[in-house]
Amino acid sequence: MPDAIELLKTRRSVKPREMSGPGPSPAELETILTIGARVPDHGKLAPWRFIIFEGDARARAGEVIARVFARKNPGAPAADVETERKRLMDAPLVIGIVSFTRPHPKVPAFEQELSAGASAMNIVTAATALGYGACWLTGWFSFDRDVLDGLGLKPDEKLAGFIHVGKPTKPSEDRPRPILSDLVTRF
Repeated sequence: MPDAIELLKTRRSVKPREMSGPGPSPAELETILTIGARVPDHGKLAPWRFIIFEGDARARAGEVIARVFARKNPGAPAADVETERKRLMDAPLVIGIVSFTRPHPKVPAFEQELSAGASAMNIVTAATALGYGACWLTGWFSFDRDVLDGLGLKPDEKLAGFIHVGKPTKPSEDRPRPILSDLVTRF
């Protein structure tokens, strides 16, 4: 396993189209999800949950996405509908990060949403540490209520994103990173 600091310094997202199988084993997936659940969580509210899309479940989710897209875009070319249908098909594993908030006198909704984001990042990092490529993505379908309903989310739940996980098919290119001096001030 890579050194933790080096892993965090060099982590890169891997595009789902640059992933292949196999995906994580059941034991590896349990490790990834366990690490995803081990995040800052003021009030011990666990304001997130995970939806696993593997195998045929990816195609079934794609049908939901395509159906909603076609209904909302009746003039869309068939190729565009097909693109939507294949949204979750590149990586062998996709993990949906569901975020929800609970009323709490000391833990505002924003803090609970941040906890869901921390969970997503831990999942990306854990998958990377196990030798997989990972990419946290959203898109119109991550925020569309009809899609979310079709994927089984409750009315008070949001989707923080989809994390695609698979074996990288080529080295991932780095992108320009923020300049630290532009981000840091001292009080």
